[in-house]
Formats: sequence, C-alpha cells, structure tokens
Amino acid sequence: MLGAEGRRQPEDGGEAGLCVVVLGGTGFLGRHIGEAFSARGARVHLVSRSRSEGGTTDPRCVALDLLAAGPRELTGFFASAAPDVVVNAAGRAWRATEAEMAAGNAELVDRVTQSLAGLPRAPRLIQLGSVHEYGAGTPGTGTSEEQEPAPVTPYGRTKLLGTQAVVRAARESGVDGVVLRLANVLGAGAPAGSLFGMVAAHLGEAARTRARGGEPAELRLPPLTARRDLVDVHDVIDAVRAAATAPGTDVAGQVINIGRGEAVPMRPLIGRMIGLSGVDLPVTESGADRPVARTDVDWQQLDVSRALRLLGWRPRRTLDASLCDLLDAEMPAPVPVPVPVPVPVPVNGRK
Repeated sequence: MLGAEGRRQPEDGGEAGLCVVVLGGTGFLGRHIGEAFSARGARVHLVSRSRSEGGTTDPRCVALDLLAAGPRELTGFFASAAPDVVVNAAGRAWRATEAEMAAGNAELVDRVTQSLAGLPRAPRLIQLGSVHEYGAGTPGTGTSEEQEPAPVTPYGRTKLLGTQAVVRAARESGVDGVVLRLANVLGAGAPAGSLFGMVAAHLGEAARTRARGGEPAELRLPPLTARRDLVDVHDVIDAVRAAATAPGTDVAGQVINIGRGEAVPMRPLIGRMIGLSGVDLPVTESGADRPVARTDVDWQQLDVSRALRLLGWRPRRTLDASLCDLLDAEMPAPVPVPVPVPVPVPVNGRK
C-alpha cells in the first residue's frame, strides 16, 4: 500500500513489510536498530564496509564503503534496494581527526541527501544527530531545538554539519528527512572509546582478574564533574521506529531531541555502575584535585517535549536497566536489574 508521499505504508501501522536500509548497520546503534526492525517483520539491509565488519557475517549485511562511495554509486544502491526508510547510523566519534569526522559525519550525509533527492520514490531519511551539536547548555534548564547550536568539539561541529545538510535538503530538494538529536546513548555494546563503554570493559576485566585470584588494576577516569543527558538504546530504537512511520507533514525537515530530559551527575552514576557490577576496586579521577582545561561542556539537558508532540515518544527505561545491559555485555556473570523501590508519597506533609 502506498501512502500519500509515495512511500509504502505498513498495513498494521507498524514496520512489517517495510524495506529499511541502515547505514553503519554493524555499529553500536545500527546493529540494535536493524535487529529491532527485523524482529518486527521489516526487510533490513545493514550497510557496512564489509559483510564481516563488527565480527558478523549477517546475510542482511551489504558491503559498501560509504566514505568512498560517490553520489552516483549511492543512488544506484538506493534505487536497487528501493527502501521505504533509510536510517543513517554511520559516522565517526572516537579516535578520529576532525577531517575524518567531517568525512563520516558531514560529507557522507550531504552525498546521501543528494542521492535520495534523485530517486523517483523518496524514502524517509532518519539522521541520527547528537546532543553535542548544541554546545553548552544552561544549568537548570533543558535545551530545546530552537536554541542556536554552538558546538565546542570536532564531533559536535561535524555532526551539526550533517544535521544542516538534512534540513537543507528537506527545504530545498523535498527530501523526506528528519533528524533525531540523541543524548548520550547507553546500552549493551557501547563503544570502548566512550566513558561508559570503557568503564564496562574495565569492570569486566577486573571481575575476570579477581576470579583468577589476581588484584585488578585501578580504574583511572577523567574528572567526573559534568552532568549529562543520557538515553537507553532501546528508547532510541522506539524513537527511530516512531519517526519511520510518522506522517511526513509532521516530521519532514524537523530536528527532534531524544533524551531523558535530565542532567545526570556523572560521578554518582559511575559509582552506581561500579556498585551494580559487584566489583570493588579503586577509582582515580586524573586531575580531579586541580582545574583542568575541558574540551567539552559541563551541562547537557535536552527538552524532549517536541518528541512527545510529534512522535508520541517518551523515555521509558531506567538508568539501572541501561547500566545492567551495558555491564551484562562485559561481565562474566549476569548483572540483575534491581527492582525499583516505591517512594512514599507525602500526605498532608507526613509520610
């Protein structure tokens, strides 16, 4: 069945029957997104540099070097796959120069939008942006999509260029594109270059060392003074699914924040993660006792009201559940999610 915009619409209002292309499909976010669409009956193509990238030989994988592919090659691929939805989860975040980030986070997005604009039947493009595009938030308040971005890191600057390419293509070329501007994502398989991925890997190795009778190395971290907005990868999946089937009149050309809407202090959260792991080990914050030159901001909190209004989306997973998923992927034994304890509600000032 074709919708008013020419894209196939799922008969049941879900994703069954859709053709979904996930760029960066073997990465942290792309892998989770592809699995979620497949589980709901979509036909999924996971695009990566090789079919075995990320340690997988998934038959859904399509070998295509996105950084080397020009608009003509991309157009040919999209025309052959005939997707209803394209999710761009590709990009560079860790251990890359600003030029390498620009190639993966900005120039690629520009070529993708050019290619999609030339198709006779345009798919929905879902670009995964980043909270780091905003730069500094105002303590005590959430940052809305109306705030003028002022990124302070190479990653934030290059991701912003990608967002601008999608919004421009929607305005000038009629590309059916939407940007989901994500908070920092937590979940199983988080990249080792990220703070939480690195801590999880260290705790897993510490648990194995202690099981062998050894003494684990201390956990050395940067100063944990910042507050960050965080979102579970399963909540991100729900947002992507909602964006995939939302009316184009609601979302085309829009930037939509996806986060918890909270600025979570990092030091107690890392402490909670260590406690959930059951591994007791020393922690050192390098430079915590003296001022340091930061290349990032101290406060991140997203206003997520637009996501509720346009997508019917809100975050549902607890931070404990996110941390336990992250730890389970690294620890030698499963980490149970604690049962939330109900908080007594005051009545007439008494508990």
